[in-house]
Amino acid sequence: MAVYVQPYKHISNKDTGTVGGKNASLGEMIQQLSKKGINVPNGFATTADAYYKFLEYNGLVQPLQKLFDSLDTREFSNLHKIGKKARELVLQAKMPEEVASAIREAYKQLEQEEEGMKAVAVRSSATAEDLPEASFAGQHDSFLNIRGIANVLDACRSCFASLFNDRAIKYRVDNGFEHMKVALSAGVQRMVRSDEASAGVCFTIAPDSGLDSVIFITGSWGLGDNVVQGAVNADEFYVFKEGLRMGKRAIISKKMGTKKQTMVYASGNAKKTATTAAAKAGEKETTRNIPTPKSKQDKWVLSDEEINRIAHWALQIENHYGKPMDIEWAKDGETEALFIVQARPETVYGSKKINAIKTYHLTSKGQVITTGNAIGVKIAAGKARLLTTPKDIDKLQKGDVLVTGITNPDWDPVLKKASAIVTESGGRTSHAAIVARELGAVAVVGTGNATKCIKDGQVVTVSCAGGEEGKVYKGKLDWKEEEICLDDLGAHATEAMLILGDPDQAFEYAMYPVAGVGLMRLEFIITNSIEAHPMALLKFNELKDKEARKKIKELTRHFASPALYFIERLSLAVATIGAAFYPRDVIVRMSDFKSNEYANLLGGREFEPKEENPMIGFRGASRYYHEAYREGFELECKAMRVVREEMGLTNVKLMIPFCRTTDEARKVVELMEKQGLKQGKNKLEIYMMVEVPSNVVLLEEFAQIFDGFSIGSNDLTQLTLGIDRDSSTISKLFNERDPAAEKMIATAIDKARACGRKIGLCGQAPSDYPEVTQFLVEQGINSISFNPDALAQGIKNIVEAESRIKMKK
Repeated sequence: MAVYVQPYKHISNKDTGTVGGKNASLGEMIQQLSKKGINVPNGFATTADAYYKFLEYNGLVQPLQKLFDSLDTREFSNLHKIGKKARELVLQAKMPEEVASAIREAYKQLEQEEEGMKAVAVRSSATAEDLPEASFAGQHDSFLNIRGIANVLDACRSCFASLFNDRAIKYRVDNGFEHMKVALSAGVQRMVRSDEASAGVCFTIAPDSGLDSVIFITGSWGLGDNVVQGAVNADEFYVFKEGLRMGKRAIISKKMGTKKQTMVYASGNAKKTATTAAAKAGEKETTRNIPTPKSKQDKWVLSDEEINRIAHWALQIENHYGKPMDIEWAKDGETEALFIVQARPETVYGSKKINAIKTYHLTSKGQVITTGNAIGVKIAAGKARLLTTPKDIDKLQKGDVLVTGITNPDWDPVLKKASAIVTESGGRTSHAAIVARELGAVAVVGTGNATKCIKDGQVVTVSCAGGEEGKVYKGKLDWKEEEICLDDLGAHATEAMLILGDPDQAFEYAMYPVAGVGLMRLEFIITNSIEAHPMALLKFNELKDKEARKKIKELTRHFASPALYFIERLSLAVATIGAAFYPRDVIVRMSDFKSNEYANLLGGREFEPKEENPMIGFRGASRYYHEAYREGFELECKAMRVVREEMGLTNVKLMIPFCRTTDEARKVVELMEKQGLKQGKNKLEIYMMVEVPSNVVLLEEFAQIFDGFSIGSNDLTQLTLGIDRDSSTISKLFNERDPAAEKMIATAIDKARACGRKIGLCGQAPSDYPEVTQFLVEQGINSISFNPDALAQGIKNIVEAESRIKMKK
């Protein structure tokens, strides 16, 4: 006997062939996860039987099949005509009384179960007869804020019609599905009033790299379609999974989006959320975007407690399904309750096995036209084509750069032809971003002005190789590509590590075959993320520079004090890198600005001396205990204590630069202990940079104070040879391969090993010169740290050096 409707509480993942993946997943969560505290809106789903009964009752099978037999499956020249006719046939048809009666009864039951229910969402969930687990994500339509049974029945019929959207028809052809063997199930679910609050998307892996140690959450005000479609630059949050499991402070990154629009319901019954599809069907649009008030643009859409709750739910959902998940969440503005409204397997990175990494690097400079969110790490170039609608697909030649305002699934055929995609709206989970990842294409989304500053036909270079900010350059620039084949690198005893300062690149680089981060510079974060001098933040009320005061006030507006701003920003940046590489070591070098560099920070000139030779002046350890900077160093220590103690990232080790004497070494270690950074507590290790000849001469004494060492070959070479690296006059004399410099390095390695201390080296020379790597490996160095663009060659040099040593033996 045919069953036309099933309540969610009777549906599980075993029913994907009956109600499709989306509805099956909702039922599965209600059955299995609601008892664990995860809120999923109650509802019911029509079955494949109901859909086929609808076709049979209206005699639609033959007419529809005849239409699809006439489809041009090579050029799709008549796709729009075929799709429009198919939708018209369905929309003009009547719902069979047996099916309508079952829907009425289920709706009545839902009203009784959900006290005070005013409206429902009606969502499409497709399934294939011969492949029940097939995913049709993003191909069909959803209908929101539906009130009353008559409108529910209309929405179910419209869901059936959306099976014949142009994009859905092409998707089935591209993936080998027979049109008449794919059924449509309509899910009817209690409406979450996110129009009065917020909504968004959550991935249980990093969506750009596939790193599985973090959860990514993004959201904006109003209905979630703005986030899915990329119509707004949303707020973004990353949460560290292991931190969640340990009950630690797990949020490691927060980035506020502009959120300039809020999608709300217009008057009456809200219909399609996919604007273009609704227009094609001739239906009235009843959702609309309104400007977001400035006060809300400058406010987070979720509190920290809510971020953590969604992350906990996402982790439970991932554990239940046993695979990375793509989840949609919504907050009800009437009740303040959070809900999971959809969950499906993540299909881009979750199923990929990474055995090769390709790196891209610009080798020439150019004029930046616009910037936005970088998707992926590639670079591409081509003629820009400004399109306003996917109907203009003929204007785009294969290899052109597509420039447009925003995309939706109707654009998929166009996107496949483009070498790069540039949009004005959108974030990391927008439609353009998701498709770009699937295609392995370059995309810069959310530029805000691309169609205004890029000319049609103009040759541009689109680069995503510089972290989270993607750039569009004028003209065709030169770049190099290098593929690291993980299987071909070979085993090696000497650890390869990275030199890293930019948290935006951490998730991508964490996928590299390295033992961790051998050198993380705090200067990069202070310059780019904090921007202000630590002492200017501490003594904000005493600042004389009015312009600096104004800028600092703007930067710190979301924080209780300028000092807390420093601690929060620094701790989150370090935590992002620490979490990305966890449990591998991340060795953080405390700040090592020279006085002239510190002076360039906001408010810095009021706190820095003017020195003739800052390279060997007031820098490194000597600053930390000096009254002119001690309070600034204490801020750094407080941030590191947050990372290690509150966030649980005990893989983060700390390193002291430019430490001239054992006396100041002890002073710094004692000062750190007073700030809660006690050596040995929670496995805390404190390292020292070997940069001054006194470090080598007295290394045994320094080994009594520090847990390990890292050779800074640049500073050690300049001070061994008496060369100022900043002097262009004698720069040609600087040579890390000079016998004196090599003697110092060899002595440091020998002494460290004799003392039972680890020692590494960070610098460019081991990448550029195989003989330097050979020398270091022969001396028995524990690790060598490379810049990411030099890693492949560096590892090759290590493997070859170890091989030659074995052959000699």
